[in-house]
Amino acid sequence: MGILSGNPKDEPLHYGEIFGIWAASMAARGAVSCYQTYLNHAGDEELKKVLNDLIDQAKQEIKECDTLLSDNGIPTAPIMPEKPPVKLEDIPAGARFTDPEIAAKIAIDTSAGLVACSQVMGQSIREDVGALFAKYHLSKAALGVKILQMNKEKGWLIPPPLQIQRPESE
Repeated sequence: MGILSGNPKDEPLHYGEIFGIWAASMAARGAVSCYQTYLNHAGDEELKKVLNDLIDQAKQEIKECDTLLSDNGIPTAPIMPEKPPVKLEDIPAGARFTDPEIAAKIAIDTSAGLVACSQVMGQSIREDVGALFAKYHLSKAALGVKILQMNKEKGWLIPPPLQIQRPESE
């Protein structure tokens, strides 16, 4: 079969895989930075727990993606500085993100992350890359369910228009 046979880790990455892995690492870096800021703004303890779970997941993705890139001679994205903790009461009310705003944003981010993982999985020809992003997809799906349940329980979910009554067929 040539260069695409045997151990997938010995196969070359194609440019789409390289970009997908690099973009995932960069997105995860942005998520860590953003979610650390959200932690400073969050008041709800359950929301803080979800934010910490998202940060842990993003740090794991950075580590694994950067290892994969480095092992293949590809430079990694620049590291962003850690956000220092701030007391919630030190943030002026007009400058503060509210818990429902944070919850809506992390729900949107998680949904977009599922799509991005699916895209990398679909374009991968190396099984290890596809499997890595399938693992991320599964983790994001589980976190997405937690976020949805939290948003429903706390009354933070703003649903799109619901079709309560269907028009009659002519």
